[in-house]
Amino acid sequence: MTFEVHKEEALETIAREAIRLDEPRALLERFVTLVRESGTADEDLAGRYIVDRLEAMGIPVTLHTPDLFISLPGRAELEVSSAHGSRALRARPPAFARSTNGEAVTGEICYVPSRYAAGTSSLFDTPDAAGRASEGVDPVAGRIVLTEGFSMPGPVQAFERRGAIGQIYIHPGRNIHEGICTSIWGAPTADSIERKPTTPVVCINRPDGEALIAELQQGVLRASIQTWLREGWMKCLLPVAEIKGREDPDEFLLVHGHYDSWYEGIGDNATGDAALLELARVLWGLRGQLRRSVRIAWWPGHSTGRYAGSTWFADTFADDIDERCIAQLNIDSPGCADATAYEEVMWMAEADALCRASIRDALDVPSERVRPLRAGDYSFNQIGPTGLYMLLSNIPIEERTRRGYYAVGGCGGNIAWHTPDDLMPVADLEILRRDLAVYLTTIVRVLNAPLYPFDYAATADEIREAVVQYQRAAGGELNLSPLVADLEELAGDLRAWRRDAETRLRERPEDTLERRRCNETLRQIARVLVPINYARGERFDHDPATKFGPVPRLEAAATLGSATAEMKPFVRVGLVREMNKLRAALRTIRRELRTAAAARVLLHG
Repeated sequence: MTFEVHKEEALETIAREAIRLDEPRALLERFVTLVRESGTADEDLAGRYIVDRLEAMGIPVTLHTPDLFISLPGRAELEVSSAHGSRALRARPPAFARSTNGEAVTGEICYVPSRYAAGTSSLFDTPDAAGRASEGVDPVAGRIVLTEGFSMPGPVQAFERRGAIGQIYIHPGRNIHEGICTSIWGAPTADSIERKPTTPVVCINRPDGEALIAELQQGVLRASIQTWLREGWMKCLLPVAEIKGREDPDEFLLVHGHYDSWYEGIGDNATGDAALLELARVLWGLRGQLRRSVRIAWWPGHSTGRYAGSTWFADTFADDIDERCIAQLNIDSPGCADATAYEEVMWMAEADALCRASIRDALDVPSERVRPLRAGDYSFNQIGPTGLYMLLSNIPIEERTRRGYYAVGGCGGNIAWHTPDDLMPVADLEILRRDLAVYLTTIVRVLNAPLYPFDYAATADEIREAVVQYQRAAGGELNLSPLVADLEELAGDLRAWRRDAETRLRERPEDTLERRRCNETLRQIARVLVPINYARGERFDHDPATKFGPVPRLEAAATLGSATAEMKPFVRVGLVREMNKLRAALRTIRRELRTAAAARVLLHG
């Protein structure tokens, strides 16, 4: 069965032709004057600018004022000493590292060679070097680690577990990139606060790092680290615009991005904020032609609260999202200079046909899917709406390689990401126009398709393929074949249900009740399959900000074959229990399909 994407070409053309660059240009010119750290006056001014512009255009907007748990890096002092003397190095602490508040943490430096991320997909990987390599006394214990890479939660946690008392990360270029090193997603709970890093962490640039490595080859080096961070609950502004649909107004697409930044943050994410504002203007003008509603949200706390704003929204409006949210579309770092390729675009499997067709129809260019990372403002996976996009256009991979650029997490691949260089030259309004065309094409299709344009049979197929891979990795140690069979049957059921639903809606296009029932069924399917594919913990919780494989509950199967003989039985028991949970969840979907079919027979005969 070929999945057909519903199109309204005339309306999509009108939407794309309505794009203007006046509002985006004005927003960029205002935001380049603001350092939008969460909880600060500049972020407050940015939030009020967004609200003022929405109100000036007559667009309904609600301004929320949540208290978010924020960590603002202040400064760091790093002194390195040897038998020949000492010197200070320029360094920056990541958000949520331990703040020593002037107390020096000193110790011998232990160099652990590592590698830099090869691309966006591997940016959040925990490098093998962070794991303990041998038995006996760990050379990291009681020392200050020096290693290559960004201070991501994975390696920071790994080195802390090994007993490091401090950590120094060598960034891949001449810039030091700001970042955040906690795995806690959003506001901590009484349990998750224990995952907050307990060591001081600092980042240095590559020339200084390479000089340290060379010195270590000549003898022992010691380091002294002092860090200052301001941390606590801070009141932030969170604007949400809502444009009501004319037929099914309770059903909504959530379109969102963050407006806080490191420094002036033009490419990450003022261009995204400009895109959101222009989308609000265009969609408001089309409101009489949109079947469903769209909510457009600007998040604080992304950079210094580990997605605190979107997490607060997910927690506060969980019932509404669970019951009525069609999907979530994230906008981060569009419209950046030289970002003409769509080679690394994130969307979930069920959105594959929609996203590929929208990019192709809007721009006549190909695109390549990347499985969404446990990153960005994907704070809704454990509730279960389908997710699409995050980063969109990027500098072509071949061109980034030619320039010697290394992998970064925004700015269209520009190395100004998270540095003071992220200023107006990073933005390109004509490329932003192209990205806006993609967003609008996608949004109109989601809002107006009689049946949501998501192929959940493709999701079942993707999950099945992952389970088959886990079965192979586990060898004869685990039998996942019942789950594989369930997923094969479910994919067939979903395709049959969709064919039947599309036929009914074509025959009775004015049957509002039937359309709403069919789409409610799709929302219920998503609430089961999305968490299976992307979450490890319970619904309405927030998994750690560390990289997961597909079907995270079964990920331990990938290492079952290499587990010790003593541990294998315990790992196997846990995996059997997880398989049972997944099989029960799949039965829930099949019951939903049967219930929907029975209700239809009762209603129509």
